[in-house]
Amino acid sequence: MGPEPAAEPEFHPYHHPAAGWGAAKSVTRFMVREGAVTDGPRAIMKMNHENTGFDCPGCAWPDDTKGLHLDICENGIKHVTWEMTRKRVDRAFFAAHSVTELAGWSDYDLENQGRLTEPMVYDPETDHYAPISWKDAFELVGRTLRELDSPHQASYYTSGRLGNEATFLYQLMARELGTNNLPDCSNMCHEASGRALQAALGTGKGTVDLKDWETTDALFIMGVNVASNAPRMLTALSEAYHRGAKIVHINPLVEAGATRAIIPHDFKDMATFHATRTSTLNLQPRIGGDMALVRGMAKAILEQSASDPKALDREFIDRHTAGFDEYRAVCEATSWEEIERQSGIARPGILEAARVYREADRSIVSWCLGVTQHEHGVDTVREIVNLLLLRGNLGREGAGPSPVRGHSNVQGNRTCGIDHRPGAEFLDRLADVCAIDPPREHGLDTVRTIEAMRRGEVKVFVAMGGNFALAAPDTPHTYEALRACELTVQVSTKLNRSHIVHGRRALILPCLGRTEKDHQRKGVQSTSVEDSMSMVHLSVGMKRPASPHLLSEPAIVAGMARAALPDSETPWEWYIEDYDRIRDTMARALDGFEDFNRRVRLPLGFRIRQPARELVFLTPSGRAEFSTAALPDVVPAPGTLALGTMRSHDQWNTTIYSDNDRYRGIKNLRTLVFMNEDDMRERGIAKLGPVDITSTAGDGSRRHLHGYLAIPYDIPRGCAAGYMPEMNVLCALGDHSTQSDQPIMKHLKVTITPAA
Repeated sequence: MGPEPAAEPEFHPYHHPAAGWGAAKSVTRFMVREGAVTDGPRAIMKMNHENTGFDCPGCAWPDDTKGLHLDICENGIKHVTWEMTRKRVDRAFFAAHSVTELAGWSDYDLENQGRLTEPMVYDPETDHYAPISWKDAFELVGRTLRELDSPHQASYYTSGRLGNEATFLYQLMARELGTNNLPDCSNMCHEASGRALQAALGTGKGTVDLKDWETTDALFIMGVNVASNAPRMLTALSEAYHRGAKIVHINPLVEAGATRAIIPHDFKDMATFHATRTSTLNLQPRIGGDMALVRGMAKAILEQSASDPKALDREFIDRHTAGFDEYRAVCEATSWEEIERQSGIARPGILEAARVYREADRSIVSWCLGVTQHEHGVDTVREIVNLLLLRGNLGREGAGPSPVRGHSNVQGNRTCGIDHRPGAEFLDRLADVCAIDPPREHGLDTVRTIEAMRRGEVKVFVAMGGNFALAAPDTPHTYEALRACELTVQVSTKLNRSHIVHGRRALILPCLGRTEKDHQRKGVQSTSVEDSMSMVHLSVGMKRPASPHLLSEPAIVAGMARAALPDSETPWEWYIEDYDRIRDTMARALDGFEDFNRRVRLPLGFRIRQPARELVFLTPSGRAEFSTAALPDVVPAPGTLALGTMRSHDQWNTTIYSDNDRYRGIKNLRTLVFMNEDDMRERGIAKLGPVDITSTAGDGSRRHLHGYLAIPYDIPRGCAAGYMPEMNVLCALGDHSTQSDQPIMKHLKVTITPAA
């Protein structure tokens, strides 16, 4: 089976509710296409069930607390069905297709070939991948790592789908080898959130849980497309609206999930086509204008406090915060004119959002990559915390900050040790429990790993999951970096671009999916994950593996570790016999995982303690810290636009299910750019007209995309948007935030002209 033929692109504005019958039809067509008409429904009934099923390998939204039997969504079902496909990529496939040929295939066509079935090694003489035994594959990894002049010549990347047990072993292997080169997908998505929350509250995570969402009076949803990025949030928004809570969406695009939804497991609404509103107010700031908008809300609250002392929670501020007077002075010094100019929102709209916040006894602010992937992402998240502190929206039910993590276990990866900047306390405890001498110097993050590979300083790149070649910024330079490596190792379930763009030597190591049974010596094993609200729970596969030659992720890590560390006293093989043994070690090494094996088997698992939720702030002052950053200038220069990359609806991270984007009215098209109609008219660009896009990096260099089609869309003037990973080429490696080191994927400076 090869590439599918292209169809004519279409654009028809979408005016229907999110989810509902549209989602049901889409899921049904997808299951039929993937041959999962029987297995798909069986899997749905086991997905997200407490301690008896497998965790959705998609987003990190928490499992329902009320025992809901269909705690699922369209994208989650597609993700699972995509993994459960009957298609296979075996040795015959690789014998029939050279890497050079596969390089010309689309990313959809690569993944659509199906599940990988056995370890493969690249043969440069034939330009084909060929079978290799697991023993020989591990020996190739181990020998290459042992022969490096320095352990820092290797870098170990982690995707957010890796379970906690494999994560712990992976970081243990890297540190026993002698490096903290542990880049991960957080470096590209929520690093700004972690650094901001750590500085402000002494914790790198949000403080709320799902019960808080169920009791809050006001929800502020910032920089997230709910219906596509966290679809199960639609249930929480619908329930919030029914009980009278106010819901404010803040995003340059008014997405379908920010208007109305029909929740598929609400059979009455499905039968009557009854949609529930999922917002009470939509505000469309310019790209990068969120900080100014939040500053305006805070300024309004402070101005109101002059006549209404109850506008502020002075008792909370005095007892639990530091820096309030300085922050108030900054707000007073920031003019309304500047707030309007930078936010792109007129003052009445900002005052309306402030009114909602003022009248709510308890408020939650939730955000995603639309807030973080900017130069000033850390400052914006800290401004959100400032706003919450003004009214004491912390440390009580129904209130607090709530970052929305995109991948299923990206938060667990960081908790369990994937951190290129580990703290001394964590390393001390790891050394004591695991009897190793971990390195103390900081390692390389994602961007700096790419730079080091290009310079030849990192020679081995190991990736546990994900599709690094497509997820990273500056695509040509990322490709160049991977090809410069002596060895690239990809642990994957399906064929993707990172197998085609590889080092001089390359391995594909196929692993079990989360839906599949993991048989080890002591029986079927479970793994754990941590959701975006710090709940840790078990995941148990229910399906026979796609191939008898697949290994689990913990087993693959242990196999590489033993080969690279033949004299290690770490009991790698013993750990794999029974994952409870890994968890017992984690219980001693990780703060918050005490009594891990018992607690993780409780209904819904357990929640890792968040000190800030209990008003314990592990900051230098021992209090929650106000910040006083100046507003950044985010207004585009004349003739330029601010462009943000995003996913389509029929996509999960770099996995593309089709060239459609139902909620934005797109069919058969990904090479597009959404633009304001006035911006199009000013440039002489017609609807679906071909355009050239040029980005200008901070160093003055330029990058180009040619022949993209322009789509008129409801987006503020001066702004544009398009799909990742296709548009990642526009983001230079050097264009990363000085605050978080994240690539600024949501704030690229571009010019768009009719195609030459």
